[in-house]
This record gives sequence, structure tokens and C-alpha cells, in this order.
Amino acid sequence: MQAITTIGLDIAKSVFQVHGVDGAGQVVIRRQLKRRHVLAFFQKLRPCLVGIEACASSHHWSRELSALGHTVRLMPPGYVKPYVKRQKNDATDAEAICEAVGRANMRFVPTKTPEQQSGLVLHRTRHLFIRQQTSVINAIRAHLAEFGIVAPVGRQGVEQLLEAVANPNDQLIPEIARGCLLALGAQLRRIKQQVLEFDRMIRAWHQSNQTCRRLDDCPGVGPALATAIVASVADPKVFRSGRDFSGLDWVGAKAALKRRQRAAWRYQQAGRSLPARLVCGRRTRRDPLREDPRHQASAMAHRTASTTTDQGRSHRSGQQDRADGLGHDGQG
Repeated sequence: MQAITTIGLDIAKSVFQVHGVDGAGQVVIRRQLKRRHVLAFFQKLRPCLVGIEACASSHHWSRELSALGHTVRLMPPGYVKPYVKRQKNDATDAEAICEAVGRANMRFVPTKTPEQQSGLVLHRTRHLFIRQQTSVINAIRAHLAEFGIVAPVGRQGVEQLLEAVANPNDQLIPEIARGCLLALGAQLRRIKQQVLEFDRMIRAWHQSNQTCRRLDDCPGVGPALATAIVASVADPKVFRSGRDFSGLDWVGAKAALKRRQRAAWRYQQAGRSLPARLVCGRRTRRDPLREDPRHQASAMAHRTASTTTDQGRSHRSGQQDRADGLGHDGQG
């Protein structure tokens, strides 16, 4: 067998696809590997260049293969897609990865450490619990509205509703509905306690990480945003400057979406048909920019900042949203 210099590895849950070429670009190996056989296969190979798409579990495999002496390069899937020659399948994907990893102008994703991935898990789990909290609050408000019980928007309003549910003398709520609403109230309290625990974990990690503490000197950066940046940006050197980081602005994208929503509402009020640019608000094709590692890091940081800010949104801002024709999510 000729010496393998470059390998394209298409990872999956169970079956991985390998495409290897030699120094002249000739195909040397093309085969499938079970998950349990991947490390044993690469242990037998001489150190070579391994390309992997930056997707689920890719950072784990990058660390494992790097420990065996191989040079691993992670690439955004959007930058690999142009090299797919024919119908998409595992074999052609592995071949495209092998072709893309050797390009001089290819942009790579730095491998994250286990600590950074733990920080991402912490932020994403907290974000999931916040969405669940909003869903439970909306469910409580909707169920009680069916019995004519409403409360002002905000956290105080939710507490008033829970007090009405806990009052056994309130005859407006049937016993079956009361039991369900009590369960929802208990679930809401558990979620709030867990979110507070996540906040304590974020502050503890912030205090123990030197890079996070250095980010405190930046205006407007607190523990949540600092830890999100450290967890998302594996290598700050991928940004040419601070302007390069802030140029991919997730907050600006959300503002543009709100402007399109307001314009669509004005068209509907005037009885006019919507232009195509307002109808096609969601992209139909994959945008390589959104799969760029620099954009993902910037989006993660901006999303964390906006999530923290949205929790303190007042009743006045909700009224302004409705006045502008926007929907209100009912977050308490």
C-alpha cells in the first residue's frame, strides 16, 4: 500500500467513511469504519493530515486523533459543500473533505478544549431552561385565561396567578384544572431554581478563568458574556481585529428582522400584497457565512448577551412591541 498523506473522514453516529490519498493525489483507500474501529485504524497509520467537518462530536475526534500524532483540521460544512462532485452520500462527502482540507485558502475551525465545550454546554443548557420557563409561563397564562383569570404581564403577574391557583376557596378554577396548574407552578419553581444554579456556576467559572477576568475590563462585558466568548472562541487569532469580530453582528440581524416585520405589518394594514423580499424572510439555501467559525463565535456571544438582557424586559417594552405590530412572547 502506498503511503497515505491526506484523509477525509466523514464522521457519524455509528458508521464513518474514510477517503485517503497519497502525495500524488491518487486514491489509496476508500472504506467504511465502525465507530469502535476508528481509533484502531488510525493507530496503524503513519501521521498524516486528517480533515473533518466541524459538526457534532468533531472536536472530540480531533482531540483523539491529534493524540495519535495526526494533524487534524476542522472545516465548516458550508466550505466543504462546493467540493462535492455528485450525489451527496457518505463516500462523496469524505472525498470532498479530503479535497477541501488540502486547499491553501481553506478556513479552519480551531479545536475546542474539554473546558470550553463544558462552558458551551452550560450556556446552552441554561438557554434551554429559560425557553422552558417561558413555555410554562405561557401555558399557565393560557389555561387560566380559559376560566376568565388574567394578570398583568411580568413576573408579578405570574405570581398573582399562582396565588389564585393555590387558593382552595377560588371557585372559578375546577379541581382537575387546579391540579394541573399546581403541577405547572411547581415545575416553574424548579426551573427557576435550576437557572439560578446555572448562574452561580457561570460566576464560579468566571472567577476561576484568567481570560474571563481580563474581559471584565471591557465596557458592557459581565460574567455571562465573558464566559460565552471564552467558550466559543477557541483561538482569538482567527480574528484579524476587534472590528472583524464585531462586524458579524447578530444583534444587527435581529434588528433587521424586526424592521421587516414592521414593514410587513404596514403592508397588511394597507391591504397591499407583500413584496418578495418580505415574504422570503428565511433563507432557502445554506449560507456559508452562518457556518463560518468566526460568525458562530460572534453569534454565540451576542445571543448570550441578548438573552440576559431580554430577561429584564419591562411591561412598557411589551406594549411598544404590540404597538409596532410585533408579537409578544409572554415571557414572565
